[in-house]
Amino acid sequence: MDANVELSANPLLQPWDTPHGLPPFEHLDAAHFPPAFEAAMRTHRIELEAVATDPELPTFDNTVAAIDRSGRLLARIEHAFYALTGSATSPAIRAVQRQMAAPLSAHASAVYMDQALFQRLDGLHAQRDALGLEPEPRRLLERLHLDFVRAGARLAPEARTRYAKVMERLAQLTTQFGQNVLADEAGFQLVLHDEAELAGLPGFVRAAARQAAIDRGLPEGHVITLSRSLIVPFLTYSERRDLREQAWRAWVSRGEHDGAQDNRGVIREILTLRAEQARLQGHACYADHALADTMAGTRVAVGQLLDEVWPRALEAVAREAGMLREAMTDAGAGSADGTIEPWDWRYWAEHVRATRFAVDDSEVKPYFRLEQVVEAAFDCAQRLFGLRFTPRADLPVYHPDVRAYEVHDAQDAPVGIFLQDNYARPTKRSGAWMSSLRWQNRNAPGSAGGAELPVIMNNNNFAKGAPGEPTLLSMDDVRTLFHEFGHGLHGLLSQVTYRRLSGTQVLRDFVELPSQLFEHWAQETEVLKRHARHWQTGEPIPDNLIARLRRAQRFGQGYETVRYTASALVDMAVHSLSEPPDDVCAFEAETLARLGLPHGVGLNHRLVHFQHLFAGSSYAAGYYVYLWAEVLDADAYGAFVEAGNPFDGRVAESLRRFIYGSGNTLEPGLAFASFRGRAPQVEPMLRKKGLLPATAPVGAQA
Repeated sequence: MDANVELSANPLLQPWDTPHGLPPFEHLDAAHFPPAFEAAMRTHRIELEAVATDPELPTFDNTVAAIDRSGRLLARIEHAFYALTGSATSPAIRAVQRQMAAPLSAHASAVYMDQALFQRLDGLHAQRDALGLEPEPRRLLERLHLDFVRAGARLAPEARTRYAKVMERLAQLTTQFGQNVLADEAGFQLVLHDEAELAGLPGFVRAAARQAAIDRGLPEGHVITLSRSLIVPFLTYSERRDLREQAWRAWVSRGEHDGAQDNRGVIREILTLRAEQARLQGHACYADHALADTMAGTRVAVGQLLDEVWPRALEAVAREAGMLREAMTDAGAGSADGTIEPWDWRYWAEHVRATRFAVDDSEVKPYFRLEQVVEAAFDCAQRLFGLRFTPRADLPVYHPDVRAYEVHDAQDAPVGIFLQDNYARPTKRSGAWMSSLRWQNRNAPGSAGGAELPVIMNNNNFAKGAPGEPTLLSMDDVRTLFHEFGHGLHGLLSQVTYRRLSGTQVLRDFVELPSQLFEHWAQETEVLKRHARHWQTGEPIPDNLIARLRRAQRFGQGYETVRYTASALVDMAVHSLSEPPDDVCAFEAETLARLGLPHGVGLNHRLVHFQHLFAGSSYAAGYYVYLWAEVLDADAYGAFVEAGNPFDGRVAESLRRFIYGSGNTLEPGLAFASFRGRAPQVEPMLRKKGLLPATAPVGAQA
């Protein structure tokens, strides 16, 4: 068949006449993507060549705004493709992902290293003070210029060539890393055959494990997978210590198995290339390169924050360990030396929670049916920002689990499209995330007024209830859903002109502020009383249970904070090296020993499956950002506390304007100060975690 005919029949290259221009997922096949990518990259190069060779002198409109308008065909194909690679993959899709990793990286390098294009941009940047630009166009000029510089545009010719090769290989390796983790996760299943192996598991865990067995074609029995929403409850409730150990070892050893899916060598090569990338850019190590474009700015600033928290967290976890040992002794289960193994911690912590605080997940979860929690998040968005979410079952989606909504504002004007995919499945990567099929902007070619509405996606990995049974969420799951929905609102509420500045495309240690901030509403009494209703009786959550949840809220914060901070410290340590360690697992163990990580606590992510760091580069030398943003969110929520109303209209309008709606049009420190009236303070975060006495003075700034 003629190649042009093949391209003309490719649904990725045809106009998408679907509602709201959504990808026509039901007509897409893996084979459509490689030729569509090649055609879209050619189109992008033609668009940019027209900018680079424009005989007119460079102006903001014919250069900066034109660069922002370019590449829309490639962007829409990439967005659709990555929706599938993350949430509905297949062997064919994974093969295309491996095939296209290097070509897509090479294309990006060719764009950002185009000297004719960069000279026009560089000239405008040099005279930016004389151009008379409004703040948003100036911000776009500065951000695009920095994008080009950080991609190697200023390097000498030989260095540019090498830099592009480094980035191509990194794209291949990070793709391989993520696929290896997915393969390990999908390949594990702990089958529970009888009542003895189900001992201790409450009904909601049994129902989820039964559904996992059905999903994997097992007509009998129950299955524990490595989905967090299934394995954590199993480690929390299973009375079978031998099975807890088996599940825990599988969970923490993802990516550390000899053979084709071993990530140890992959990590070492990634670290080698990142160190070279940093050197080419004039930095001593990759951490310095990564932090140069963050709020923190330096390893010293990050270290100061982590050092503020680490010793406090160790003290808190030591107190919690004492409670666990006491519970183990009372039950006659303690070891002679008081050692708590990692597969024991959650189990005995649940005993302490139940006995000391009278809180048990099996009592709590019936009040948090998934559909009710989604409705609670929507209701909070409506009360804060006037948003209304209307289900649209007719919109094209990539999997039956996905729920689609049209979003309108208080004046019934369209805001965007929201897609929510809540359930774990073998074809979906682990974790929870927000992504986009289209960014909000008013600079699109060929559209009415240049305006494009956002299409925003949320992915979670909740264990689905068995047929006829509800999906019940833990408080941790509830916070996760609200967290990702906060990211979603950041994308939906964006009100900017230029795509590059839209939504969550902000500095990495600012991007977690809107998401972590929104978690606060999940725990507001007013929200709980309205939406936390027993799935069988419809009764609202009792006041005494809310009170018990409040009392128990700080128990476990030492454990969680140590696990998180240990991961952030290891991330910073490994990316601060000028050369990679010979053995990444040994380096990890040595670092944790030096830090004094208590036995049995562990860390959130071991390097061999740390997808934040190695399935891409966004959080490399940047896992600290959750703590950095927690400083911001704890202080920011104080504005509502001071107003005396979690839905105060004046505060909410300011929040929308400066935090959720401004995208990257404002420098992050200015955005926060514009909302809060001052720089952020660290004490509210320490108090929230129970790491600071309630009477400690406020004043230190982050």
